Parts: sequence; C-alpha cells; structure tokens
Amino acid sequence: MLRRLYEQEAEAAAGQNAGTPQRVRAAGRSVLKVPHRSEVPDASALPADYQRMLEIVKAAGGSVMVKEVGVELGIDASVPGRLEPLRGKLSKLAGRGWLHKLPNGTFTARL
Repeated sequence: MLRRLYEQEAEAAAGQNAGTPQRVRAAGRSVLKVPHRSEVPDASALPADYQRMLEIVKAAGGSVMVKEVGVELGIDASVPGRLEPLRGKLSKLAGRGWLHKLPNGTFTARL
C-alpha cells in the first residue's frame, strides 16, 4: 500500500501544480494529502478546510483550544465527540510542521 501511495505522489507531482491540494487513494477511498511544511512554499498547498483552521489559530495570537477553533468553524462544541475529528486535523497540522501542539493540548502557530 505504501508503494502505491509513493507512486501516486510521483504521478501527482509530475502532473499537478505545487499550489493545489493532492488527492491519493488510501484504503480504497480518495483522500486529500496534507503536505509537510518543508515540502511546499506556503499554505496554499493545503486543502481549504486545513487552510481555514491554520488562519484561525494564527488569528488567535497565542495558544488556542480545539473548542475555540470549532466554534469559529461553526461546529456545535456542546455535543460530545463533535470536536474529535477537528482535534485529529489540528494534530495532523502539528505533526506536519504547520502548527505547534503544546503539552496542555492547545495549539499555536509556527512562525
């Protein structure tokens, strides 16, 4: 499966702009690829929803909780479990170098 992902990335890199989000097949379905910060010049290569999350965290000017990002996105934070997919996306952005995740679970923008 990893070999196929690498092949898809190579094909996409040959035929796509670096500024557009790439789609790859994983477990039989198409998903958007979130690139590492070091791979692309700016956030325009991120999928639109990830760009919006990044903008919200940057606009906060400090550490921000997942719940605060969810409220800005219009997610009903009072329902248990609604924020978990958002937490996963923010963690993915942190893991790829776009955000910094603090030990208390909040996120800040990387400069």
